[in-house]
Amino acid sequence: MRIHKTRIPGAHLIEREPFTDERGSFARMFCKRELEEAGLCADIAQVNLSTNYKKGALRGLHTQKGDYAEDKIVTCFKGSIYDVCVDLRNGSPTYLEWVGETLSVENGLALYIPKGCAHGYLSLTDDTMVLYFVTQFYASGAEAGYRFDDPAFGVAWPLPGPYIMSDKDSSWAYVSQRLNEHD
Repeated sequence: MRIHKTRIPGAHLIEREPFTDERGSFARMFCKRELEEAGLCADIAQVNLSTNYKKGALRGLHTQKGDYAEDKIVTCFKGSIYDVCVDLRNGSPTYLEWVGETLSVENGLALYIPKGCAHGYLSLTDDTMVLYFVTQFYASGAEAGYRFDDPAFGVAWPLPGPYIMSDKDSSWAYVSQRLNEHD
């Protein structure tokens, strides 16, 4: 694995290094030791799988607060997604800024999203499968979300809407309405 910093402190792009021969390929996608050596949390509490049937499915922007704040490692195992990390940490030099990366089965990339950042993604192809490694158990009472189209972030999603979204994701408040709730 190769771990690359992004412009958001604590957010990293993880690149698999496949070994390939006539049978196919083999690559390490998670290594506790390598993550810890890079200063990242590798204490995984859950592994979650998300499937998206159609191109244009948008999930997010999500985070968990307080004792349930989590780091995430997100990778795409089928199809392609545009994955976004938004910095919501008060005092961070990149507060309210975002980074986005295309994650696909072909490029083998993963995005490490640190505590205090919101996460979301847009499916760029039909039939995507997204795997999340998270460092905290899900707690519905600690869940928070932010509008995908919030002008405070200005995320440049690569496909035009309208998007396929849950009612909950399409009704999150704008950041100006939620900042006082975020730890």
